[in-house]
Amino acid sequence: MELKAGDKAPDFEVNDQNGNAVKLSDFKGKKVVLYFYPKDNTPGCTAESCNLRDNYQALQAAGYEVLGVSTDSEKSHQKFIEKQNLPFTLLADTEKQIHEKYGTWVEKQMYGRKYMGTARVTFLINEKGVIEEVIEKVKTKEHAAQILK
Repeated sequence: MELKAGDKAPDFEVNDQNGNAVKLSDFKGKKVVLYFYPKDNTPGCTAESCNLRDNYQALQAAGYEVLGVSTDSEKSHQKFIEKQNLPFTLLADTEKQIHEKYGTWVEKQMYGRKYMGTARVTFLINEKGVIEEVIEKVKTKEHAAQILK
């Protein structure tokens, strides 16, 4: 199932880096940047997360809450947040529940080898829980600018 602008964003409930249950519906009335990234503490994901960190005030000023999603554990997320000083919530989608709903668990290929992994995709969700934009070609070092354009 491919989600697109105008679709209702599927609700979910998973734990954040501190083990607290987080639901998309908790953010009703707020705009949400839901960004999927492959792995904590890897070069591209660190560049993307740090770009969002460095522009966090501008994103908040535009009314956005930022939620990062990967299949990493709560403990991995905690280390990533501490190491990179990230001011936003990371969701531990270890069971790939959110990935399945958003179609971001996909077949990838590296060095001729096929494997399943996270597609680097960002969903911009409005106050009513509707997807306003899907950013599929994420520029890791300029991601906040893509969101705020």
